[in-house]
Amino acid sequence: MRKQNRELTYYIGTSLDGYIAGPNDEVEPLMVFADVLEAIKEEWPETLPSFARESFGIADAPNTHFDTLVMGRRTYDPGLAMGVTSPYAHLEQYVFTRSLGADTDKDVNFVDRDPLELVRELKAREGKGIWLCGGANLASALISEIDQIIVKRYPVLFGGGIPMFAGAYEPTAFTLADNRVFESGAAIQTYRKA
Repeated sequence: MRKQNRELTYYIGTSLDGYIAGPNDEVEPLMVFADVLEAIKEEWPETLPSFARESFGIADAPNTHFDTLVMGRRTYDPGLAMGVTSPYAHLEQYVFTRSLGADTDKDVNFVDRDPLELVRELKAREGKGIWLCGGANLASALISEIDQIIVKRYPVLFGGGIPMFAGAYEPTAFTLADNRVFESGAAIQTYRKA
């Protein structure tokens, strides 16, 4: 029996109006919901940066859903600006960039190639799921390969900023598989490709 391919999950936090960051990459308004953070620590610990896992005392928590991460350069940059060159050391990391290379960090795969091609190769390998960490341009490039979207939707309006997807009009149907609402008003919604 052939093992099913790994899945690509776009796991992302958004404002009520669908922005993953403000116009200047602000994400702080999405990081103030303690009940959601507790759920993340328990259910998706691998989606926390390595330094956060250490500070929360869960550095050794097993990766429950993902063992591989793909992200765009703009998603990688805020950590790099703080001197964090391997933000998710507990995962196999791929950063799409035209300017950074292995000399930035030997534990991060800096790639300048077709994202669809790489993700298809990763899906064919053995392992846990693949986390699409962001951003909007990479998500748009990978729409055809996204199997699942998990949206942490926070009760905050941005009014502008970086949307979940920033590409061409490409309607793609998904079905709601789970909707978990928290006391804070935040929700984690899981959508599966239809």
